[in-house]
Amino acid sequence: MSIPAFADISKSANDLLNKDFYHLSAGTIEVKSNTPNNVAFKVTGKSSHEKATSGAIEGKYTDKSLGKSTRAIKTTNTNARKRRTASSPSHLLSFSLARILVPGPRAWPLEFSVVISQHGSTLLTMYRRAGLTLTQIWNTANALDTKVELTDSLAKGLKAETIFSFLPASQKKGVKLNLTFKQSAFHGRAFFDLLKGPTANVDAVIGHEGFLAGASAGYDVQKAAVTGYSAAVGYLAPQYSAAVTATDNLSVFAASYYHKVNSQVEAGAKATWNSKSGNTVGLEVASKYRLDPVSFAKAKINDRGVAAVAYNVLLRPGVTLGLGASFDTQKLEQATHKVGFSFTFES
Repeated sequence: MSIPAFADISKSANDLLNKDFYHLSAGTIEVKSNTPNNVAFKVTGKSSHEKATSGAIEGKYTDKSLGKSTRAIKTTNTNARKRRTASSPSHLLSFSLARILVPGPRAWPLEFSVVISQHGSTLLTMYRRAGLTLTQIWNTANALDTKVELTDSLAKGLKAETIFSFLPASQKKGVKLNLTFKQSAFHGRAFFDLLKGPTANVDAVIGHEGFLAGASAGYDVQKAAVTGYSAAVGYLAPQYSAAVTATDNLSVFAASYYHKVNSQVEAGAKATWNSKSGNTVGLEVASKYRLDPVSFAKAKINDRGVAAVAYNVLLRPGVTLGLGASFDTQKLEQATHKVGFSFTFES
């Protein structure tokens, strides 16, 4: 099995405990659409129990055509040199060198062209490989986010993404660089906030025959100080997984377990202890039952007596309905219960 990222060591248990419970919002509508030219759109709208609404629109473009011949580029350069030679005086010296391939056992996706003359020099770089994804997000808080991703382009297993954020109202800007490197027994990530701090957060996980061990750390360059560190160990198998994590500078400890009993039943539990707040241990258990190929039900309860149930059904291809509710079993007479729904349309 593939090595998960540090944040996903206990993903199976966390998804069972937190995902597809629809009571957290009063209403959610999500519309997904894909076009033939590799553009995907997603529109999301939410209404909270406090009557606040929010929404976001996302457009993602994946360039699957990169890597094809750059013959048109080279022809344009050749014609340009011919026109320049014909129009330039004969005593002017110019020299051009095109298509310098980077040597090595693997063909790099970079090619260079150099043009040198008495008036200066020019270096052209051509990129020729698939794996480019461009994502633009605009939400109702008037925040603009642009993400550029390159996957398996610079090196196999390496994903690089740059995120540009802009708030027009306050003129705040942000630039983040994220790197992910994944191999058969290693999964490492690095997150850099270039304008805030700058700060860096790195994590890594190594694995062997299902056993996992990982750690993460944060560093603030301006303060020259470590901002946080965490560690985790776990075991991952096709039918079950277990993990122990220590976060918040090794002060918050959590142990989780997930078991896929059969094709219809899943069960999981998580215990959490915060060493800074006392000896109380929080416990949460959840289960999922697949009713049929197009619907399932989930239920969970924690040590405080708060229970939640959810139901998900595929009404027709591309239309999914989710219903959820939570109840405080110790305060049934009070208005602390929540109900929510979700509609997802996908084409």
